[in-house]
Amino acid sequence: MRQAYGSAHGKIILLGEHAVVYGKPSVAIPFPEATVQVHIQETQTETSINCHFYSGIIQEMPELLESIKQTIEICLDSLDPQRLQRLHLTIESTIPAERGMGSSAAVAVATTRALYNYYQHDLPQKKLLQIVEIAEKIAHGNPSGLDALMTSNDSPYFYIKGQSFIPIALNLNAVIIVADTGITGKTKEAVASIAEKIIHEQDAHYQQAIETLGLLTEQGRSYLENNQAIELGQAMTSAHQLLKDLGVSNATLNQLVQISLNNQALGAKLTGGGRGGCMIALAKDRPTAQKIATALEKNGAKKTWLYEMSEAN
Repeated sequence: MRQAYGSAHGKIILLGEHAVVYGKPSVAIPFPEATVQVHIQETQTETSINCHFYSGIIQEMPELLESIKQTIEICLDSLDPQRLQRLHLTIESTIPAERGMGSSAAVAVATTRALYNYYQHDLPQKKLLQIVEIAEKIAHGNPSGLDALMTSNDSPYFYIKGQSFIPIALNLNAVIIVADTGITGKTKEAVASIAEKIIHEQDAHYQQAIETLGLLTEQGRSYLENNQAIELGQAMTSAHQLLKDLGVSNATLNQLVQISLNNQALGAKLTGGGRGGCMIALAKDRPTAQKIATALEKNGAKKTWLYEMSEAN
C-alpha cells in the first residue's frame, strides 16, 4: 500500500512583535521542538482526513478547517486533477493552535510536503510557499508570509514589513524555554488597541515604545549572531516591559515572566500577539532551563518546551 509523510515545525517571534506593524524589524526563529506530522495512505473509500478537530471525508470538513481543505484541493488540482487516487490523511500536531507558534502554516506545509511526496513530485521552496500563502490567507486574512517561511525553514530570519526576509546566522549557546498559558492569543484585539493609541490618539508614549522595540530587535539580531546570551536576555526582558506598557500582555504572562526571572532566566517575555498565547525565557544551559520549565508548570503553564539553540548551530 502506497504511503508518504510530510512534516513541519513551529516558530517563535523572538523580538519585534507589534512593532513590526509600524515598519520596525522583527526576529523569528524556527522551533523544532513542536511539530506537525502528516501521513498519507491509499484508501478504498472516499478521500478522508483524521485530525484533532475532525475525522471524515474531505468534502464535509467544517469551515474551521477550510485552510487545510484548500491546501489539499490546491495540491490535488496540480498532482491528481482527475482525482484518480483515494487517500486518507492523518495529521498529528504538537503545536498548540492560536498561540502564535505558526500552527496553521505548519499544517499546510506538512500537508503539502506529504502530498507531493505521495505523488513523487519535486516541490521547490517557492512553490511550497505559494501554496501555503493561499491557505494562510484563508486562516488569517493578510499574512506576512513569515509563518510559512519559518515553519518550513531551519534558519532564523530578520524581517521588516514590505521587505525581503533576511536569514540570520544563529550563533548562540543558550536554551529557549517556551511556555503555553493555555489561553488563546488575542492578536487582532491587541493590534487594534495599539493602533487606537498611535494612529488615532497619536500618543507619544506609545510611539516611543514602538521605536524602542525596534532598536531592541536590531540589537537582538546582533546578540543572536555573536553568542551574546546575557545581552539578548536583557533585551527580551526590556521588550516585555514595553509590550506590557503597550497593553498587550496580561496577568498570566506577566506572572510567568517573573517566575522565569526568579529562577535564573537571562530574560523573558511574551511572544506573538499577546493577551494569551505563549511566553519565552532564555537560560544559560539545559539544567537551568529545566529548572525554569518546572517552576513555570508548577505555576500554571499548561505545557513547556526546551530548545537547545547551540545544537542548531
